[in-house]
Amino acid sequence: MNDELLKDCILCPRECHVDRTQGRKGYCKETDELVVARAALHYWEEPCISGEEGSGTVFFSGCAMGCVYCQNHNIAAGKAGKVITTKRLSDIFLELQMKSANNINLVTPGHYIPQIMDAITGARRSGLTIPIVFNTSGYEKVEALKLLQGYVDIYLPDLKYMDPGPASRYSNCKDYFLQASKAIEEMVRQIGRPCFDDRGMMKKGVIVRHLTLPGYLEDSKNIIKYLYETYGDTIFISIMNQYTPLAAVERYPELNRKITEAEYDELVDYAIELGVENGFIQEGETASESFIPEFNEEGV
Repeated sequence: MNDELLKDCILCPRECHVDRTQGRKGYCKETDELVVARAALHYWEEPCISGEEGSGTVFFSGCAMGCVYCQNHNIAAGKAGKVITTKRLSDIFLELQMKSANNINLVTPGHYIPQIMDAITGARRSGLTIPIVFNTSGYEKVEALKLLQGYVDIYLPDLKYMDPGPASRYSNCKDYFLQASKAIEEMVRQIGRPCFDDRGMMKKGVIVRHLTLPGYLEDSKNIIKYLYETYGDTIFISIMNQYTPLAAVERYPELNRKITEAEYDELVDYAIELGVENGFIQEGETASESFIPEFNEEGV
């Protein structure tokens, strides 16, 4: 593992400059110890990621964002998970492949890039052949993403905000759009146009997710417009309605509700009017805690 990247850590846009190798924690709430909260087949990603067999999803502890409405708040705050070695992570990848996972789906992995690169290298030497998915908030540095060229096959970033107001209020990063838009540009540069196998499973590509927040429909429209006008059908756009108001948002009354069916339909209709064809939408009752897995160290 390249310890140098963690001795003066600037992997993410927070640029903490913390020596994580000495047990100090960055903004991400993690030292250099690799902490994983769950590794299991997951069936609720986009259809070309999960398929029928499931996505081999590995949930990492810690996060550089810290959104007040986070559905995975226990692990994002570094309050759950088990310390493992990079060798164990390699073995987890291979175990998920043996369970017929369509891919290895790394959730919130950005602060562990050096360890993950080592684990992927080891797993590929031992027979890992399925695609690697980098599932991220989008708040990543281009320099860190460049390290992943050749390691990652599918990028699955969020684009949460264009407006710096909610980015600052809910995620303490008013520079979110600046950083995330540059990160997505780098992801598309690396991967290029999407590619699928004969079952319709994505082998390579970029899917940008946008979670619609209550009261921010115009920002959501601006994001969809930006993505489509910038990338066209080079990427897929996933418009999500699964925002779930948990206890932590009681201090933010404007967020303490689900989005309405009318709000979501208006956003989807807007995307269609723009001409978006490479997209995913969510149907039915997705705003539910039942979509949030238990972080009980399964598979770790």
